[in-house]
Amino acid sequence: MNLILGRRGFMATGAGALASWMTTGAQAAEAGAGKRVGLIGCGWYGKCDLLRLLQVTPAEVVALCDVDRSAREQAGAIVASRQASRKTPRLHNDYREMLGEKDLDLVIVGTPDHWHALNAIAAMEAGADLYLQKPISTDVAEGRAILDTARRLGRVVQVGTQRRSTPHLIEAKRDFIDSRKLGNVGHVELFSYYHMRARGHPPDENPPPGLDWDLWCGPAPRRPFNKAIHPRGWRSFREYGNGIIGDMCIHMLDTARWMLGLGWPLRFTSSGGAFIDPKSIATVPDTQVALFEFPSLTAVWTHRTWGSTPDKDFPWGAILYGDKGTLKLSVQRYEFIPHGNGAPVRREVALELERFPEDATEDRLEKHVAPAIRGHMRDWLQCVETRGKPVADIEQGHISSASCILANLADDLDRTLRWDPLVHQVSGDDEANRKLARAYRAPWKHPAA
Repeated sequence: MNLILGRRGFMATGAGALASWMTTGAQAAEAGAGKRVGLIGCGWYGKCDLLRLLQVTPAEVVALCDVDRSAREQAGAIVASRQASRKTPRLHNDYREMLGEKDLDLVIVGTPDHWHALNAIAAMEAGADLYLQKPISTDVAEGRAILDTARRLGRVVQVGTQRRSTPHLIEAKRDFIDSRKLGNVGHVELFSYYHMRARGHPPDENPPPGLDWDLWCGPAPRRPFNKAIHPRGWRSFREYGNGIIGDMCIHMLDTARWMLGLGWPLRFTSSGGAFIDPKSIATVPDTQVALFEFPSLTAVWTHRTWGSTPDKDFPWGAILYGDKGTLKLSVQRYEFIPHGNGAPVRREVALELERFPEDATEDRLEKHVAPAIRGHMRDWLQCVETRGKPVADIEQGHISSASCILANLADDLDRTLRWDPLVHQVSGDDEANRKLARAYRAPWKHPAA
C-alpha cells in the first residue's frame, strides 16, 4: 500500500520544518529590505526569478535591461504593479549602460547562456551580488572566470539550480539519504523525455522592430534572425546555449551531486545526434546519452525529444539506486521504494497558491517551481547578509555546468574525456583543452583571454 502524504499530512508532521521556514523567511525579508535590484534579461525566466524575489522581500527594482524593447517594457509594467513603491524601473537596452550607474546591490542575470559570463562578471565588478541562471556559461573557461571573479571580489553568487531549494526534494534528501534508508547509492539515472527541441525549418527574416539583434547575438555567432531562435527557442542552437543537456541535465545532475555530496565527475562519455528529426533547423541533438563517472558511482543521462516517456509521472527527473531502496525524484514529486516489505512513500509538490495567489494567473509561470525559486531567493538574501556561501554557490554551479559542457565536448570529439579538477584540464588531450574556451565574435573579448 502506498503512503501518499498530501498537503495536510505535511502540515501535520512538519511543524518543526514550518517554524524553521517562517524564521528563515523573516530573516530573508529583513536582509533584502531596501536592496536595489537590477535584472538583465527580462524574458521568461528572468521575470519569474525577479517576481519571486519581490514575493519574499521588500527590495526595490530600480533597473531592467533587455535588448528586446517589448520584453523590457512589459517587465517594467509588471514590476511597477508588484513592488511596494509602484515605481517603474529604469529601462535599458545595453547592460553596460545599466551597470554603469553603479547603484545596484543585487543583480539577476536571466539572459541566454551565451551572455552569462560577460553579464555576470560585469555585474560583480559593478559592486553587486549575483543571482545567475544556469548553466552559468557556454564553455568551461567562462565558468572558471566567473568563479574566480566572485572569489576575488567577495561576491555572493546563487546559481539558478533551484532543486537545492525545492521543499519536497529537501525532505527526500533528509528522510531517505541522510537517514541512510536508501543505503549506499551505486548508480543514478538522469533523464528528460520532453518534446522541447525546435521543429521544422522556418525561413530567416528581418528582426522585429525594437529588437537589437546584433546585441542579442553579442559574443556568439551572428546567425540571421529566425523566429525559431527568439524568443525562447535559442536553447535548440549550440551557438547560443548548451542544448538540452545544458538546460535539463544540469538540474538533475546538480540534484544528484547535492543529495549525495559528489564533486567533479572524473570521466565523461557521450553520444547523440538528430536521429528522428534531422531536417529541423535546430543544431542540438534530438537524442543523447551521457555517462558521468564519479569515484564512487556512475550517472547516466538520457534525453529524447520524440516518442513517449517510460513513466508518465516522471517525464523529467532522476532515479537514485541504493542497496536499501530506490528514490525517484522530479520537480513535481518524489517516490521512495524500499527493498523488502516496506511501504513506498510518495510526496507531491505543494504549490503555495494560498499564500501567493498571484502565482495562479502569472503568464508562463511554472507554478510547481515557484516555491523552489522563493526558497532559493531567501537563501541568497540570507547569505548576502552574512556573506556566507548559498546552497547553490557559484562553485557548485560551475561544476554542474562544466560537467554538461564536457559531456557535449566528449560527444563532439567522439571520445571519453578524463578530467583533472586540480589543474582544470582534460588529461592528455590537447585538442579538448583548446576547446575549453570558445571563440568570441569581435569586438567582444572572452573573459579568460
